[in-house]
Amino acid sequence: MMIQMSRAHFALAAMIALCTITTFSQKAPKPISPKKLDALEQTALTAMKAKAAELKVQGVAVASFAPGETIESWTSQMAVVGRMTDPAATDGRGNNMLGIAYAKSGEMARTHVNSGSAPGKPMVAEFYWQGGAIEKVKGGWLIVAFSGATGEQDFAVSQAGLAAMKAGL
Repeated sequence: MMIQMSRAHFALAAMIALCTITTFSQKAPKPISPKKLDALEQTALTAMKAKAAELKVQGVAVASFAPGETIESWTSQMAVVGRMTDPAATDGRGNNMLGIAYAKSGEMARTHVNSGSAPGKPMVAEFYWQGGAIEKVKGGWLIVAFSGATGEQDFAVSQAGLAAMKAGL
């Protein structure tokens, strides 16, 4: 009986040691350098401008990268693609498309799904506007949003930016 207990304890200790070695030997993904990140975001904005021109739409493009598994910070760049505001909105107050693009980005940071497609009720400051795209990649999250056209057109522009960022990784 003592011999069997000793073997069981040895097997347990060996499994714990193996798990510990495996856990500590796995390398965390190398962070993206600021220079490469700047280039990725610029590439996304360039692709988004080209897609907006193809669709003959104007607005604001935002490209962001959030490092890590959970979104606790990000870097972003934006570009005005023709106009930042829409003073002739139907409600007479106008639209700040930069604000809308960042609202889409904020929603995606919380939900981890494309803007306008999360289940449930939006939180305060979320509007579930379509048009943003998000994807988990090695080392973090790519978040892109466009505002200025229909939700479908905004999403097409965002997808172009997302594809450009992914291609550069």
